[in-house]
Amino acid sequence: MIHLLKYDGMTPLASPLGDYLSRAMPLDEEFDAVVPVPLHWFRRFQRGFNQAALLANYIARKRNLPVLRVVRRVRATRTQTGLTNSKRRLNVAGAFRTRRGRPVDGLRILLVDDVMTTGSTGSACASALKRAGAKSVTLVTVARVDRRSGQPAAFAAYQTAGAS
Repeated sequence: MIHLLKYDGMTPLASPLGDYLSRAMPLDEEFDAVVPVPLHWFRRFQRGFNQAALLANYIARKRNLPVLRVVRRVRATRTQTGLTNSKRRLNVAGAFRTRRGRPVDGLRILLVDDVMTTGSTGSACASALKRAGAKSVTLVTVARVDRRSGQPAAFAAYQTAGAS
């Protein structure tokens, strides 16, 4: 389903996938805003949409939260598919910045992405948000890939990154 959404443009699949995310999240966890992991502008242009943004919009509606597009990808990165853990970290190092004039100071952020393999992308985005003053950043993804098999291991991975 994720592959169909991401690569075949089947955007209606964002709704059931977003529902998986919504049901996996603890009801007692509170957030101030939802932030999608951004695509580079050229990749978004090619694809026509950002799958993480579609998922973030769904979660935000369910939780009655604002979606903040405060993180931007400042340089294109190659696809993470097929890269080792260390090459994934290098690939996204310095690729994300927060937008000026969009404060996140003191906010509890829910960061949304479609798939997590090593966590490098989520970690890089979370670091940018923390540097900008976010109180906490929690990453939620539809699936987490089992690096041993290369297959999705579970739906709705949920991880707090750098909570303070």
